[in-house]
Amino acid sequence: MTLTQEATAGRAETRARPGRRRSQRLAALAFLLPALAYIVVFFGYPLVGNLVMSTQNYTVRSFYTGQAPFVGLDNYAAVFRNPVFGTAVTNTILFTAGSIFFQFTIGLALAVFFNGRFLGSATLRSLLLLPWLLPLVVSGAVWRWMFDQDHGIINAALRALHLASGPTPWLTSTSWALPAVILTNIWIGVPFNLVILHGGLRAIPDVLYEAAELDGANAWQRFQHVTWPLLRPVTGIVLMLGLVYTIKVFDVIMVVTGGGPADATQTLTTLSYGLSFHDFAFGQGAAVGNILIVLATCFGLVYLRSARASLSEVAS
Repeated sequence: MTLTQEATAGRAETRARPGRRRSQRLAALAFLLPALAYIVVFFGYPLVGNLVMSTQNYTVRSFYTGQAPFVGLDNYAAVFRNPVFGTAVTNTILFTAGSIFFQFTIGLALAVFFNGRFLGSATLRSLLLLPWLLPLVVSGAVWRWMFDQDHGIINAALRALHLASGPTPWLTSTSWALPAVILTNIWIGVPFNLVILHGGLRAIPDVLYEAAELDGANAWQRFQHVTWPLLRPVTGIVLMLGLVYTIKVFDVIMVVTGGGPADATQTLTTLSYGLSFHDFAFGQGAAVGNILIVLATCFGLVYLRSARASLSEVAS
């Protein structure tokens, strides 16, 4: 090929590049459009609607007339003045912290246990996934029967083991109702922690454990200096997902206690439901929902920032 022909081919390729880039952008946009449409329709539109409703005096009549006067931040002020709001915030914190702590601790212990290969480990691990696979309404109904004061299996077991002299009022006592729903949610969430943490453990090379054992490290030292540092990224994901999920748990509490007795298990989610569909104060219910969204978003941003900082440390 002569120099003239090479120059001509180079100019033709240069002219073709903008068109090729444009077609690549159009193809990328075409693949992105379904996801964008899903986010806009099923997340963006309800979120904007909820924000608008929280600034309106939206009542049952508004569904027929279509008129909902603008009240600004009055709904948020009414929510903060509500005496149940403080109780709901406290219960949400206790419910979330108690659930996540025990879910993660038990899930990590089971993941370490099943990381060792032994006969029947796969079968046992599959059975432990059942609480996660069952519908939450079914799980809540089963635990509600188990917590029954007179005929529940939990009180029967406590009496058989001589750990209680009489029946414990799990669902009718303001002192025991919140621990009861926390225990139910722990049982439901342990399999999720087990699966994710077990996958993280299996990704750690065995050669690191062998090297640590040759250096004289015992089981706890191997866990402290090998397992835990390498499992930290997976741990952050598990805790973050567990936090976002637990802070918005609704169906388990509604099935087991319904937010009672005397608001002892009232959380922000059940309070939002009660304001909207019991008191028909839809604007205040939307305001509580927006507060939940802000809390979940803040936790997500904290996680992303910490994950970015950890990646920077690894890169440096």
